[in-house]
Amino acid sequence: MSMVKTKQTTKAGARKAAKAADDIPIAIRLALFRSQVEARYCEKRAYDLFLQNLVKGTSHLALGQEAVSAGVAMALEKDDYTYPTFRGHHHVLARGASMTSVLGELMGRECGCLSGKGGSMHLSSVEHGVMASCAILGASLPIAVGTAWSSQYRGTSQVTVAFFGDGTANIGAFHEALNMAAVWKLPVIFVCENNLYGEYTVTTKVTAVEHPAADRASAYGLERIIIDGNDADVVYRTMQAAVAKARAGEGPSMIECMTYRQSGHSRADPAHYRPPGELDEWKKKDPVVIYRKRLLDLGVKEATLKQIEDEAMQKVNLATEEAKASPVPPVELAFKDVWSNGGIQWRN
Repeated sequence: MSMVKTKQTTKAGARKAAKAADDIPIAIRLALFRSQVEARYCEKRAYDLFLQNLVKGTSHLALGQEAVSAGVAMALEKDDYTYPTFRGHHHVLARGASMTSVLGELMGRECGCLSGKGGSMHLSSVEHGVMASCAILGASLPIAVGTAWSSQYRGTSQVTVAFFGDGTANIGAFHEALNMAAVWKLPVIFVCENNLYGEYTVTTKVTAVEHPAADRASAYGLERIIIDGNDADVVYRTMQAAVAKARAGEGPSMIECMTYRQSGHSRADPAHYRPPGELDEWKKKDPVVIYRKRLLDLGVKEATLKQIEDEAMQKVNLATEEAKASPVPPVELAFKDVWSNGGIQWRN
């Protein structure tokens, strides 16, 4: 009897788990998988192009953090606003910018989303709601508050999302932005991508609290939200709730996503400061691998996933060739779009 009961309990638990998984339509799940795969393939290609000396300057990859960009973007509408960090290639792609425009920008080509003038750390695509990536830690947080205030003032339902890293939570702009957003109940969502390191330093060694964003939320009257940033479903569900709260006029949210960058801080960083075995342990939590297995467990056919992966690689290959074929922008282009009138004249 006990064995029969145990089997029945196990089956009931499996049915309950399957029902919980069904709250996200399969079409959205496939889109989440596609977003993660495309970001992974595109950033790997960016690394290859760097080794070929086709990407100038430095850049910061987010390999291993793709679930955050996919889950957040999926919960937003087209006219919502996003402010990524300098590690923001995947966020720009997730909002709908083309691979050609991203790789072209990294290569300093005219086809880039900023005609080659922004580079890796300043990717933007206003038409896709990506207002500005910023190389200065925390600088985009008060700007995002301004965008949210604009939405509130104009009476729209637009939501602003501001991304930042765990190290940024120790900067004054972080606290100023949160305070103003909370006081004015602005429709802004602060998303901390906690990958455990601020450049080359373990965050907990230079931060008074374990969770630099969530543990300070109560100081501004916000809920303490810490989630698995390597699980796209968790990110998507959490963002849905935060977006609904913001659109309802109930103010900001702060979400701390626990994740891990599989590469160094930048291209020149071999990341020797990481403890032995840490990277291997986090690779077991690889968001792309986890999500692929979940889809298979939910009954998605291997052929369907393979097709998504093949199509993603085809897009990367095409974008690479298009970016390579695009010309280097002429010098005159450096003076375009400097001021609101499009020129370089001083505006009084």
